[in-house]
Amino acid sequence: MYIPKYFEVTDKEEIFAFVESNAFGQLISNVGGKLFSTHMPFLLSDDKTKIIGHLAIQNPQHSDLSGQEVLITLQGPHDYISPSWYASPGVPTWNYQAVHIYGKASVFSSSEKIKSVVDTLTQKYESSFSQPWKPEYKAAMLSALVGVEITISEIQCKYKLSQNRSSQDREQVVTKLNEVGSHELASSMVRNQL
Repeated sequence: MYIPKYFEVTDKEEIFAFVESNAFGQLISNVGGKLFSTHMPFLLSDDKTKIIGHLAIQNPQHSDLSGQEVLITLQGPHDYISPSWYASPGVPTWNYQAVHIYGKASVFSSSEKIKSVVDTLTQKYESSFSQPWKPEYKAAMLSALVGVEITISEIQCKYKLSQNRSSQDREQVVTKLNEVGSHELASSMVRNQL
């Protein structure tokens, strides 16, 4: 990913917090000589060295995955930025936050390990509900899945949040983003630079 210095994020705690909060992304690999992408949720291992998830066993991506260097892309809030929002001249652009994770993939079929992944994902996303659903799976449901584990070799993080603009321009962008309902991106800008 192209990352100009003023958009680069290198703080590991910030990067891993972003990964945990924006863990739905794309697993990109090669299937039969062609790039292939699956949109899916991911889990970061406790020691932050692996990314774990699962695919439907019918998804052809898992068949060529073991041993491949893969790319996972994760994205946070994003929106169009109009040059009319600046006090000084500018061009139309897009503000966003993104993480790219590279690593070597492996596939697993242990029903216990797959169940653990599915249970952990379910607990993570059900926990915000007033009456969380409790996992109850039949063995046949879990046998329709294959686990995926990526050992992280490199992480790139880019927060393009108007850091290259003046303080006045950044404040105006935050105001305009809030006006158009892009509150998460506006909050990210405030949290990360104003």
